[in-house]
Amino acid sequence: MKYGALYRLGTERLTAAGIGEASLDARLLLEHICHTDRNALLVHAETEVEQARTQRYLDAVAERARRVPLQYITGVQEFMGLSFAVNEHVLIPRQDTEILVEEAMRELHDGMRILDMCTGSGCVLLSLLRYSNDCVGTGVDISAAALAVAGKNAAALGLEADFREGDLFAGLESGSRFDMLVSNPPYIRTDVIPGLMEEVRSHEPLTALDGKEDGLHFYRRISREAKAYLNGGAGVFLEIGFDQGADVRRILEDAGYDSVEIVKDYAGHDRVARCIWQEKENV
Repeated sequence: MKYGALYRLGTERLTAAGIGEASLDARLLLEHICHTDRNALLVHAETEVEQARTQRYLDAVAERARRVPLQYITGVQEFMGLSFAVNEHVLIPRQDTEILVEEAMRELHDGMRILDMCTGSGCVLLSLLRYSNDCVGTGVDISAAALAVAGKNAAALGLEADFREGDLFAGLESGSRFDMLVSNPPYIRTDVIPGLMEEVRSHEPLTALDGKEDGLHFYRRISREAKAYLNGGAGVFLEIGFDQGADVRRILEDAGYDSVEIVKDYAGHDRVARCIWQEKENV
């Protein structure tokens, strides 16, 4: 089948399946399978696509029609100008999370020790390491499968990071200390998850989504447990849900953190809580 005709067929099938951006997804899948770019539709629309690639493309379209996220089919997602491998064991990096990285970078200095809690694909930690000098990074996740993806991403970017498996701080050695903590923890309320897009609720890892009954479980744990692992003056940067700013601010202030700020995203929604940990007595 010719390249242009194959694209039109993919678009038709995705449209029939109710995929919102059917034409875009059809094009991106075709470019992924054929190793082409967006100009191919203009320049090579009449080029014949070999049968093996035609079938791989139609199989990929069928996956997308079943609501498998595009990024899990292609196996890659761009984030902070870098390419990250992704699969069903990790959340797909999103543009909103770039704000978490940008806020952390405002306070990032060369040589810092960075802790990324709930690291997933490693996109946050590895971005910070990529855009700094001589920093040391540790990423913790409860999922061994997610850590395998993070390790693959580190190797692909030529970076070194210490990835550890564990339930939050249980994955760290006693006495470990860090100058910066970043985290995109699970923060969606359990009762909200059934109403999420099918691509999210049926395919992205539940353990990376579910923030328990009120969505604040992991903020309480992190704010309480992090203190033993932070140097005085350490910056703490947490991604939060669009309506969680006031609650997370209260959690952090009650736990003794200073200079708590809520940073909004470009849509004007709460997106990042940032604060400083100063060592105190009896906190």
